[in-house]
Amino acid sequence: MTGDGGDVGAGLLDTAGLHGLVDVLRERGYRVIGPTLRDNAIVLAELQSASELPRGWGVEVAPGHYRLRRRDDDAAFGHSAGPQSWKQFLHPPRQRMWAGTRDGSAVSEPEEPPRYAFLGVRGCDLAAIATLDRVLGRGDYPDNSFVSRRRQIFVVAVNCTEPGGLCFCASMGTGPAAGPGYDLVLTERAGGDGEASYVVEVGTPEGADVLAALPHRAATDDETRCAQADVANAAHKMGRQMPEGDLRNLLIDARESPRWDEVASRCLTCGNCTMVCPTCFCTSTEDITDLTGDHAERWRQWASCFEFDFTFIHGGGSVRQSGASRYRHWMTHKLATWHDQFGMSGCVGCGRCIAWCPTGIDITAEMNKIAGDE
Repeated sequence: MTGDGGDVGAGLLDTAGLHGLVDVLRERGYRVIGPTLRDNAIVLAELQSASELPRGWGVEVAPGHYRLRRRDDDAAFGHSAGPQSWKQFLHPPRQRMWAGTRDGSAVSEPEEPPRYAFLGVRGCDLAAIATLDRVLGRGDYPDNSFVSRRRQIFVVAVNCTEPGGLCFCASMGTGPAAGPGYDLVLTERAGGDGEASYVVEVGTPEGADVLAALPHRAATDDETRCAQADVANAAHKMGRQMPEGDLRNLLIDARESPRWDEVASRCLTCGNCTMVCPTCFCTSTEDITDLTGDHAERWRQWASCFEFDFTFIHGGGSVRQSGASRYRHWMTHKLATWHDQFGMSGCVGCGRCIAWCPTGIDITAEMNKIAGDE
């Protein structure tokens, strides 16, 4: 949801207030999704209570590297982007579109989308949701499934005060402060006693209504200023950055650069970067039947432009047969021609594609190399 939160001042939640936030959202019929520990990673999953948040855990990230680490405080949001993004709840990786029988006696109706409350959405991921909204929700042919899911979400964003080693949201203008699109936004502050507190700001009337139901007090001017300073300082602690200047024209002019062959020598064309990217939206469809042929279904699933048959044309084979051409297409579309299609960049600076590339290819390093060739 988006809207105007009015003149509601900043509030302050303690740990009990954060627990109350999850409880109130669940009582109002939301399925609360937030970060939690699973399989040696911080992943997004449904929360039954705030006790499932990854308190005291951070992450250590580098190209092709992701490890959990213990923090010296009790922060619940003291970590950078994990392997998943909120995209999976708005644009599911596999979704049944239609089902029916040969005689037409049973045709499935679209499922009612769940009411999600997203807890812990970073500025980069909030920008990614807005990007998907532009691509899938407000184009000439809106994706009805996305629109119905997007319409019902309640967003609790979190301002970033401690960027990870691969973050470059400041370069992309998407953080560390959360932009518009949230109902509530928290800034987590660790206290001297190890107990965290949360400066909370309201973005919508719905957010104000939820905050009113929580145990909280008004934040002091000093608490608000300190929270704002923490977020502002985070902009100077980014682990990565894009080159300055017009990235679109830089990539268009570099179409024949030898850098594409160099990066292709390391790229496995596995598609990991597209699967973890919070804005990649490409899909393919598959029709299946049972053995009798009496029942049929159509499924939609995520696809990647790194797949060999992604550009397959009947009778002509695949258009992009080399790894160099596929990597060039992905990066050029993400940072350049996305502007032509949607009036915005397709990259939000979350760094996931760098962390989860098996060979550690770094999109910021590749862009800086291309810029150095100019």
